[in-house]
Amino acid sequence: MKPKTVLQASISATVLIAVCCATPILAMTLTALGLGALVGYLDYVLLPALAVMIVFSIISYQRYRRYCCHRDR
Repeated sequence: MKPKTVLQASISATVLIAVCCATPILAMTLTALGLGALVGYLDYVLLPALAVMIVFSIISYQRYRRYCCHRDR
């Protein structure tokens, strides 16, 4: 997989998880689906997922930069 594709995917996933953490969209969706009891546990899942995706985005950015710099030479 190309480094640019990995970078775009990781940034997209990070933004998606950040939106779910910051807004009650996911809570309203789960409540509408009848899964409102799971809303209390979202912080246990979303915050570690956000941290993992931020780390993954940083790593993929570093790989992308290394790929671009070596390709130009």
